[in-house]
Amino acid sequence: IYGDLDVSIIDELPPGRRKVFTYWFTEDQIDKVYDKVKEEIKKGYQAYIVYPVVEESERELKSAKEMYEKLSATVFKDYRIELIYGSLPGKQKEKIMCDFRDGKIQILVATTVIEIGIDAPKATCMVIEHAERFGLAQLHQLRGRVGRSTAQSYCLLVTPKEIPDTAKKRIRAILKEHDGFKIAKKDLEIRGPGEFFN
Repeated sequence: IYGDLDVSIIDELPPGRRKVFTYWFTEDQIDKVYDKVKEEIKKGYQAYIVYPVVEESERELKSAKEMYEKLSATVFKDYRIELIYGSLPGKQKEKIMCDFRDGKIQILVATTVIEIGIDAPKATCMVIEHAERFGLAQLHQLRGRVGRSTAQSYCLLVTPKEIPDTAKKRIRAILKEHDGFKIAKKDLEIRGPGEFFN
């Protein structure tokens, strides 16, 4: 039934949109990252800060809950900051997302629950902590949450100083590429095609 359909390829940004500037920081430079978040908020924009886990794990990973408590009590105590993650009740998640979209929240601390389904044109800053823990597709999707208006947007990747070589390749790829097709190709190069069974 789909035999007469053509394949459509969308390979450009919508009119008026700009490329998101993407930068890589190590954990010892986190103050510069937080300063950039504050700078964007002072201009009237909003920011996301994303973590790979909700709660503390055995691995030495910063968690969304722990960092929300810390940041709302210290660095961003003068800002409207909220926490969102996947296991929150649906209505609560929806309310937080709507409040963020409507500008009632300035900083949204989150897990990858915000990867899809949220459109906040005033959000211009995406901070991804432990960026080495995310796949290329996830990094690309998360970066796509900002840059949804004509304002210049930024994606700030934060990693420990020492990370595996494959993680370095992913970070370098996302710094260099903005085209989803090229990112997918690079992802295949880095990860390989997997195993085939006869």
